[in-house]
Amino acid sequence: MIRIEPRENPSRAFALGIPVLSALIALALAAIPLLAAGANPIAAYGQMLKGVFGSVFAISEMLTRATPLIFTGLAAALAFRAKLWNIGAEGQLYLGAMAAVAVGSGLLDISGVLLVPLVIVMGAAAGAAGMVAPTYLKVRFGADEVVTTLLLNFIILIFLQMMLEGPLQDPMSLGWPQSAPILDQGVLPPLMDRMRVHSGLIIGLVLAAAAQFMLVRSVWGFKLRAVGENAPAARHAGINVNRSLFGVAAISGALAGLAGVSEVAGLKGYLTTDLSPGFGYTGIVVAMLAGLSPAGVVIAALFIASVFVGADSMSRAMGVSSFLADLVVSMSLLCVLIGGFLAKFRIERTGRRGAKA
Repeated sequence: MIRIEPRENPSRAFALGIPVLSALIALALAAIPLLAAGANPIAAYGQMLKGVFGSVFAISEMLTRATPLIFTGLAAALAFRAKLWNIGAEGQLYLGAMAAVAVGSGLLDISGVLLVPLVIVMGAAAGAAGMVAPTYLKVRFGADEVVTTLLLNFIILIFLQMMLEGPLQDPMSLGWPQSAPILDQGVLPPLMDRMRVHSGLIIGLVLAAAAQFMLVRSVWGFKLRAVGENAPAARHAGINVNRSLFGVAAISGALAGLAGVSEVAGLKGYLTTDLSPGFGYTGIVVAMLAGLSPAGVVIAALFIASVFVGADSMSRAMGVSSFLADLVVSMSLLCVLIGGFLAKFRIERTGRRGAKA
């Protein structure tokens, strides 16, 4: 017979080693389809490393890819800490991007010094609104936020298409559904010459550090963790659970909105319907790989960005499908979930007497 029992005080090193071990196991498992495709796994992974760390340009591309994942990973991690299941970061990202374009493309006559902060604030506010609304439905009517946030993604995308063929459309786009470009004074400054990595990365790192400090060292973080662990007990202890939910909802949505701001104002310069290849959904994987730790989100985002950028390089060099990146990411998440279970519980074999007991 098999018996599952909770672990008593698992070591911190054991808990921190689970994501690392999960990533290594996922890479090992991904070697199987590589062999089936006729590729040498060692050579393939060597090409992946070269595609990520082989040059300054490669590193900058990895950091560029990781920037929106840091924002969406933080958005998911903080909301999930409070058991508020935000599956709508993709839509909130586009809300932030739309607000950034509306403000930064010259809609308002703002001087250059104030335009970048205004673009950031408006993008964050739009993203926050995209999460506060489903949270209100949850608090007021008991609506499942998994369903409402997920469905809101599709509504926002349809609204985006309408805006890009209407008020936000660039008159010079010849009918193509894209927005007017953001003015030069509204663009996030680049971090390196002739590279795409921009100052949105710095903003993401600062916010990750602030989130880690607030979660661990502040009263707000204590209340948030209390609500996530046991909402009825937190309410009995005098914590305003609804206020905590609205607060983390606003922060989570704002972070996802900033992902849209970073992409449109820091990288692309204008808005189209394909701005995000799924950064909002991948952010959930980032948060889970990080164990819902803001500091871990940065590491997980860098890992996943490395996998995607490295897989593209490997695909070009060895003729292997770049979809291997999706396979590695999905297996990493599966391994983390299994590892997380094993970190909390241990499985023991018992005899017939133990089974009866």
